[in-house]
Order: sequence, then C-alpha cells, then structure tokens
Amino acid sequence: MEFRHLGRSGLMVSEISYGNWITHGSQVEEEAATACVRAALDTGITTFDTADVYAGTKAEEVLGRALKGERREGLEIFTKVFWPTGPGRNDRGLSRKHIMESINGSLRRLQTDYLDLYQAHRYDYSTPLEETMEAFADIVHSGKAHYIGVSEWKASQLREAHALARELRVPLISNQPQYSMLWRVIEAEVIPTSEELGIGQIVWSPMAQGVLSGKYLPGQPPPAGSRATDEKSGANFIARFMSDEVLTRVQRLKPLAEQAGLSMAQLAIAWVLQNPNVSSAIVGASRPEQVHDNVKAAGVKLDADLLKAIDEIVEPITERDPAKTDSPARRP
Repeated sequence: MEFRHLGRSGLMVSEISYGNWITHGSQVEEEAATACVRAALDTGITTFDTADVYAGTKAEEVLGRALKGERREGLEIFTKVFWPTGPGRNDRGLSRKHIMESINGSLRRLQTDYLDLYQAHRYDYSTPLEETMEAFADIVHSGKAHYIGVSEWKASQLREAHALARELRVPLISNQPQYSMLWRVIEAEVIPTSEELGIGQIVWSPMAQGVLSGKYLPGQPPPAGSRATDEKSGANFIARFMSDEVLTRVQRLKPLAEQAGLSMAQLAIAWVLQNPNVSSAIVGASRPEQVHDNVKAAGVKLDADLLKAIDEIVEPITERDPAKTDSPARRP
C-alpha cells in the first residue's frame, strides 16, 4: 500500500480507502462485511469511510464492530453528517443541533472516542454556513474529531468554508466527490480551487458503480444480483452509465488494461490516482477477493500514451445535470 497526505495537512491516508455505502448493514450480511474489512486491513488499507445515513446508521455499527480491537492510532476513521437519520425536523441538515447530536451517535456506533475526519455530507442551503462551521470548530476543539471535510461541495462553497475555517482555526482539509474516467465534473473548478486552498480529494465511485469493471455488456441485461438490478443499491444512480454506447466504449478499454497488466477495476482506480489532487480512492466490496484485486492499483503509474488512449475512447461527463437532485438513497 502507498500513502499520501490528505490535502496540505499532515494526515497520511492510504491511497486506497475502504467505504461501506450500500454494502454494510444492507447489501451483504455482517459476516461477509467483516471479512471484507479484514481483507482491507490485511492488504494495508488504514483509511475507512462511512456515514451516519448509510443503511439507516447500521453501516457505522457494522464497521465499528469489524474494527474493534484494532490499534486505533493506526487507523483513519471518517464519517459524515447531513442526510436524515430520524423522523424529526432536526434529524437532518447541518444545523448546530443536528451536528452536535450526530457526532455523538456516530462515535457511539463506531465504538471510538474520536474521528480522524468529520465531513459535511452535502452543503446545507437552509442553515447559515457560519453556524455549521462554528459547530464543526467546536467538535475539533473538543477533541471529537481531528480534521473536518466536506462532500460534493462546489468550488465557491469550498472557498467560503475554507475562509471561515481559517478564522475559526479549524483544519478543513478534504472534499469527497464522485470522480472516474466517466465522471469528471470536478476537474473544471473544484480541483483548481482545492489545489489553491490545500484541500485534497477523497473520491468515491472510481469504477463508476462497477461499470468500469467491464462486467456490464452492451445489448445484454445486467448480471443477476449486480448493483444495476438492485433498486436499494443504486440502480437508479448507475443508470446514467448504462447506455449501450457507454458500455461499448468501456469494453474497448479492456485491451489497454491487459497491455498495462491490470484488471479493468485496477485500471479505473489507478486512473483517478494519477490526479495529484486525489489523496485516496474509496472502494467498496461484497467479497474479500474484490478488495485484494482493487488494492493492486496502489502505486501504479500510467504512462502518458495510455492516458491519452483512454481519453480517446471514453466520452466523460464533465458537467453536472442541474435537473438531477441529490437523494440519500442514490448518493454516497
């Protein structure tokens, strides 16, 4: 395993991090989930990402039990707050009330005294940013989290939050966006702004929800039991990549992967890690062998000719569709 600094902070994270969106507490049984966490640890992964909303808080519980007994100082445990975790009006968002109550619930479920990184899962347009950042600052100053980050924030939002973080003397060091060969929305504005501010990316869906593994074939129905067939596992979300045109282009990447001595999944993960602003790529798994395959992308260097060939094949999405809205059932 290789390690990188998270942004310009001193925190080191594994290039491959393990995430449990739509797996722990829902898609796979706890025994299988624990086996995947053990595989992650065995392969050198030290960075684990989750969120309070995943599987209705169950994902945090499963991860907490799976990591119990591990040397805490040797791990980087991340979680997130924003999406609803209860029926009440204040069981959501980035108000001071919800943040303060959510951090305590996450710490309890994860069986830890502190988080290495506490992240705002989305931007809250209904709460003053000053209120949110002051609550995060109090969490850091109280020792419940070492650093703070955000997820899927726009460049302008990152800039405003970073300025407040500096005033409050709290380290805002990361953003967690979707990023892959097929989805490059962050490249235009988020990456340049993050590089300027010293914010690193912890990217999710580097394999475009499994599409870049090559298992989905044009003109054929998705394999039984795959994510594309499971409405609870992001089937609606993956639909944007499931056209025959996109799947045909993905199949054309296979010879490139073989030439590089990589599996399709490894090529996809290695590709996002070529971006120097990416600190870590999150992978999920339902079987330990998937973890063992994915971690082989760590430390891989793709040459310029290969990167050019990839660009000539894929036609990535570079702008977010304003008509699309975030949903906790569809977004990590």
